[in-house]
Amino acid sequence: MSSLSLGIYAHWRKSGAEASLRALLHELSLHNVNALVEEQAAKLVGQTGHSLEELYDRVDLFVALGGDGTLLRLVRDLRGKIRDLRGKMKPVMGINFGSLGFLTCFGGPEYAVAAKALATGYYRVDERTLLEVSIERSGKTILSQIGLNDVVVTRGERSRLVRLDLFIDQTHLTQYNADGLIIATSTGSTAYSLSAGGPIVMPNSGVFVVTPICPHVLTNRSVIVSNKSTIRLLPSPGEQQLCVNIDGQESKQLHEGDIVAVRPASAKLPLLLPKDLTFADILGAKLRWSGSAI
Repeated sequence: MSSLSLGIYAHWRKSGAEASLRALLHELSLHNVNALVEEQAAKLVGQTGHSLEELYDRVDLFVALGGDGTLLRLVRDLRGKIRDLRGKMKPVMGINFGSLGFLTCFGGPEYAVAAKALATGYYRVDERTLLEVSIERSGKTILSQIGLNDVVVTRGERSRLVRLDLFIDQTHLTQYNADGLIIATSTGSTAYSLSAGGPIVMPNSGVFVVTPICPHVLTNRSVIVSNKSTIRLLPSPGEQQLCVNIDGQESKQLHEGDIVAVRPASAKLPLLLPKDLTFADILGAKLRWSGSAI
């Protein structure tokens, strides 16, 4: 048996989950890799499952089997279920059921390739910045959560403009008048921020990207901010029914007077990627860049 022990966290509700999990487990067994499966996913293949807390204590790394959203949920659940991460996150490899993802860079049906990479260590470790989001209400912190991609403040289902004052550290930058505001990590620059017109940022750039959603003021543009800074959002007086969403997973309604603070988390995510796959390769595949003028 290989000395490597890994925990598998799968999108067990997704079509094709059972077949994908069985295929991955088979390939891992050929390399004598000890694989423990999260309790919900384990039911798909008739195995004894394990809680995330148990997996975190027992495994060397995690595999997120599903899509980019599955990996984001794993990051959220590790923070939500484990009280003390000791400033560290276990390495995570993302394996997609289908095509290449921005985070899940081993795509199905490359289970044999992924299993061999895990068994032989033929991968690279890319340290990704995590952001920490807190909501302060009447001088008290009522929410503290980490995210890998972004924080989004919107009015939810209502299509009215949002007015938000943005502070970088202690400096007031501007007031945004828009459908919402996105604060993204370098990793999250290729997610919602990109769809809203924000720039693509290389993962190791060390920045946050602030992108307004459909700004009413044409001079309200994306801003690049050092990820060593603390960004604070203050809804303007009278703003109500605003929502904060973290990585598309967590949603919290704001009250008047609340302050949203975004800062770099103490922990970073060691993301395991194919050794020969560059970020330029991922962009070319996902955005269908041909490299030609046509």
